[in-house]
Amino acid sequence: MVDIVEPHVEEYMRTLLERHDDPVLLEMERVAAERNFPIVNRIVGVTLEALARSIGARRIFELGSGYGYSAYWFARAVGPNGEVYLTDGDPENEKKALHYLGRAGLVERVRFRVGDAISSFEDVEGEFDVVYCDIDKEGYPDAWRAVRDRVRVGGLYLCDNVLWSGRVIAPEPDDTTRAILEHNSMIAADERYLSVIVPTRDGVMTALRVS
Repeated sequence: MVDIVEPHVEEYMRTLLERHDDPVLLEMERVAAERNFPIVNRIVGVTLEALARSIGARRIFELGSGYGYSAYWFARAVGPNGEVYLTDGDPENEKKALHYLGRAGLVERVRFRVGDAISSFEDVEGEFDVVYCDIDKEGYPDAWRAVRDRVRVGGLYLCDNVLWSGRVIAPEPDDTTRAILEHNSMIAADERYLSVIVPTRDGVMTALRVS
């Protein structure tokens, strides 16, 4: 395993985001640290919001939401008339997400679905401005296959952990890493999308649908 961004550089980047220090966000970050719960972290969160705002996103679907940390940033991006669909298999995470997002004044913008993320996506009709993926890594290829035709032209497919702490260059990748490699290769080969991996934190796949 390797650090994608040198830790001192990442800490410097984090210091530039302190104006976002609201009590709800700080509590969500503290809980993640105390419970070793995976969240995208502040730098990626702001990246997600910036990308969603840059395309005027109003309809976003998250495959894998935990207790709502990434949705916090997406809900800020879509504005009061937008909607963000959240998914997680644990009903306790739904309660926590609605609690946090309610305190942040964002809960009216979110729709939480408890259950399998891909099945939940297939149950919701229509195209999306952004689809974000952060499920179990073995599911990444199936997630891409499920969503690639339903991102609008001009929309974004975003996915976290696509560099997998550098294991994507391992000479003998394990099954999880092979799934990430398959996912990344399919996106890179899809000429309907212009894609690049943003090498912050653990790598964020950023794929813009151009045709």
